[in-house]
Amino acid sequence: MVEVPGVTEAAGDAEKLIAEAETLSSRLARVREAVGRVILGQEEVVEQALVTLLAGGHMLLVGVPGLGKTKLVETLGTVMGLDARRVQFTPDLMPSDILGSEVLEEGEGGRRSFRFLRGPVFCQLLMADEINRASPRTQSALLQAMQERRVAVGGEVLDLPAPFHVLATQNPIEQEGTYPLPEAQLDRFLLEIEIGYPDEAAERAMLLATTGAREARAEAALTAAELIAAQSLIRRLPVGEAVLDAILRLVRGARPDTATLPAVRQHLAWGPGPRAAQALMLATRARAVLDGRLSPSVEDVIALAEPVLRHRMALGFAARADGVRLSEVIGALKADLA
Repeated sequence: MVEVPGVTEAAGDAEKLIAEAETLSSRLARVREAVGRVILGQEEVVEQALVTLLAGGHMLLVGVPGLGKTKLVETLGTVMGLDARRVQFTPDLMPSDILGSEVLEEGEGGRRSFRFLRGPVFCQLLMADEINRASPRTQSALLQAMQERRVAVGGEVLDLPAPFHVLATQNPIEQEGTYPLPEAQLDRFLLEIEIGYPDEAAERAMLLATTGAREARAEAALTAAELIAAQSLIRRLPVGEAVLDAILRLVRGARPDTATLPAVRQHLAWGPGPRAAQALMLATRARAVLDGRLSPSVEDVIALAEPVLRHRMALGFAARADGVRLSEVIGALKADLA
């Protein structure tokens, strides 16, 4: 047998990638099981949350009070082995309460100097609870951190720990005293995950599991270093031309100026930018590995279309007046792909 230079190496690299992906898939099955022991009846929410972390992104959890948003974030921090911090966003919260501040210290001989005290943003998993309750000035303090994984304070640029993820929560019904998130910040969230009410069977199991003498506790199933390695592996997974075409068709079809669907042209004021396509590329790969597959499919694109697009699109005034919902427009886009 004659070995062709380059071909043998490529085959070896492919076999190594397959082996690594299979190992990661089995490990992620344990992660999902560990989260599922604590978070009951929210399988799709858990899947989308894990997809976000595996893709290296940030997520926005939207749901009414009492559905376990805070519990989910705490559980993910423990299961993933991440250094987690929680900040309760309030109208009087200042940027320095998140980033940190400089304090004046007096040393030996009366010499004074400034020392920077790091804020809660210097962690691996930051929970921004009820993020829309803080002022726009405070919300903007997270923009650079979310996009660049570093912050500029006191004339210095400081790197944040790796990995770094922001998991924000938002209450969709109590809007008094809140500040809507600006489009620039919404675009930084890889997925917007809506948490709905559990079904009757899940709620029954939840009652029995959480009101007894013992309550299930989260246990570590991964480390921060393993999560970083998983994120790197996911970026190396191949994406077929059919999936790439579906992503481009979906994202470009959601822009009123390039759309072919009447529902998009008539109802949308503006559509998603290129960051939505990037989010879909990463998220579909992560979902495939999470399901034990080596490459994503068009079904992954359809499944993730709504959480990727809904916070990157806006209905026009007439559409809102007519009671049109974004889910209906996204549904038309998904049907066009199928």
